[in-house]
Amino acid sequence: MFEGCIVALVTPFDASGGIDMSSLETLAQRHLRAGIDGIVVAGCTGESFTLSDSERLEMFKILRGIVGSRMKLIMGTGSSSTEVALSRTRAALEAGADGALAITPFGNKPSQNALIQYFSALAEVGLPIVMYNVPGRTGTTIAPETAIRLAEVENIVAIKEASGSIDAVSAILSNSDLTVLSGDDSLTVPMMSIGAKGVISTTANLYPEDFTEMVHSAGRGDWKRAGELHRGLFPVMKALFVEGNPVPLKAAMATAGMIPREDCRPPLSTISPENRTRLLAAISEYGARV
Repeated sequence: MFEGCIVALVTPFDASGGIDMSSLETLAQRHLRAGIDGIVVAGCTGESFTLSDSERLEMFKILRGIVGSRMKLIMGTGSSSTEVALSRTRAALEAGADGALAITPFGNKPSQNALIQYFSALAEVGLPIVMYNVPGRTGTTIAPETAIRLAEVENIVAIKEASGSIDAVSAILSNSDLTVLSGDDSLTVPMMSIGAKGVISTTANLYPEDFTEMVHSAGRGDWKRAGELHRGLFPVMKALFVEGNPVPLKAAMATAGMIPREDCRPPLSTISPENRTRLLAAISEYGARV
C-alpha cells in the first residue's frame, strides 16, 4: 500500500508565523514533477508538535486539491494522548487521507503492552496505520516482537523504522508481513537491500528528484545506481541532522530558494553559524558532483 519515496513535508511559515500556503502549493507541485510517491502531512519534519489540528487539516485539504489521487497523502496523527490521537485519526479518515502515520507516545514512556493497546485503538478507526518507531525523539521503542504482534491487527499495515537497528528491521521482515519504510535517510538503501519497501524522507524535501531516483533504483534492483546516489547524498543526509530536524533542512531549503523563510516555530530556533557552515559545505560539495 505504501512504498517508494514518501516525503515528510516541511511546513513553511510566513512572516507572521502562520502557514505559508503559497509555498506549500509550490512544494507540492515540485514533488509531483519529481515523481515522489507520497507526502506525509504534519510529521515530525513538518513540526507537528507545534501545529494545531485545524492547521493540519487545512494543509491536507490544500495538498489533496493539488495532487489529487496521483500520490498517497498520509496524515501525522500520533500523540502522547490516545484520545487526541484517536480524534486526529478520525479527522484524517473523514478528510480522505490514504493513511495515518502514528508516532509512539512521547514523554510518558508507555510499556510494550500499552503500545499494543495504543496502536490497536487507532487501527479500529479504519484508516491504514503506519507505526512510527523513533526512540531518539520519543524515548520509547517499539520492540520488534511488539511490531510483529501488531502486524496481525487489521489496518496496521506498515512501520516507519527510525531506531537505527538493521537487526530490528530484519526481525520484523522475517516474522511478519508488515511493510517496512526507512525512517533514517542514510539507512534507506541498506534497509531496502534486505526487504524494506521505501522511505519516509527528510532529505527528499531538498533533493526530491535525486532521492526518488535512489529509492526507485533500489526498488527495481539497480543497486549500482542506488549505491552511487546513496554515497553522493550521504554527507548531505548527515549534515541535515547536525541539529534538531527540520532546523538544518529549512536553512538549506531557504538558501536554495525553495522556501522564502527558514523559520521554525519555537522552541526551535535558527541554525548555529558553525553548523550552517558545515551544512552549506556539504550541499556545495554535492552540487559540484552532480
